Amino acid sequence: MHPFKQLFQTSIPALFVFLWSTGFIGAKFGLPYAEPYTLLFYRFLLTLLLLAGLIAYFRPAMPSGRQKWHLMVSGSLIHGAYLGGVFTAIKLGMSAGLIALLVGLQPLLTTLVTPFVFRQRIGIVQWSGVLLGLLGVGLILDIGGAHRAHIGHQALIAAVVALIGITAGTLYQKKFCANNALLSSAWYQYLSTVVIFGLGAFFFETMQVQWTTPFVLSLLWLVLGLSIGAILLLTYLIKHGAAHKVASWFYLVPAATALEAFWVFDEELGLRKIIGIVVVVLAVLLATREKRIQ
Repeated sequence: MHPFKQLFQTSIPALFVFLWSTGFIGAKFGLPYAEPYTLLFYRFLLTLLLLAGLIAYFRPAMPSGRQKWHLMVSGSLIHGAYLGGVFTAIKLGMSAGLIALLVGLQPLLTTLVTPFVFRQRIGIVQWSGVLLGLLGVGLILDIGGAHRAHIGHQALIAAVVALIGITAGTLYQKKFCANNALLSSAWYQYLSTVVIFGLGAFFFETMQVQWTTPFVLSLLWLVLGLSIGAILLLTYLIKHGAAHKVASWFYLVPAATALEAFWVFDEELGLRKIIGIVVVVLAVLLATREKRIQ
């Protein structure tokens, strides 16, 4: 393998974590100028148009009829349920930090489900990494701290929908959609997502947008950095990695988000969060080890 290609493949998980973690930052910049489902509708509509151009240029293999439906189901879960739940929870008053923690439970939930879905035994080392990662996320987001906000039932339900959506979508894609080309996979996933958020924006929002410079820049980053860059990397990781290993990388997202928020928005980054970040890094190293202790 060419050294540069090997270096790129090795750096894919870290690049994915960085791009995925910026989603909360991009949303914070864009949400003051548009309602959540409206922002998501324009984001995925623009993404769909860009993907059409990429598909026309690269001409990837297109999925079969049944695979198209599988991809649309996985897209509805990974993008529709996950992002819809996250944005709804934030709209209903849940902090970005808390929703990040709840969605950060995905590796634990995936590890619990994986033995039943793929008949794989998860080793003691991987279990230790999952549980240690949960501890690290809790430290980063100060669970039980004095500043914990009251959370309404509707916001909590939305967060649970997001957690189930990203977990089920990742497992579903690994089981039914792992052998499709990246670009064509993303196209059909976003096709169902555009319909979901279009209907949500039409029936539940005004669909009004303030086309300011911050909103346009936020939208472009969410499209290029997240919907194109991060999702293609996620699809690659799902295709080439064990389900529990892919999920474990999500533990790094709250840590990266905390660092970015400190730099961009001057949010507090105390000793507790720093310790939590170190714990999360150690957890990912454990949870993604190849060797398993049965």
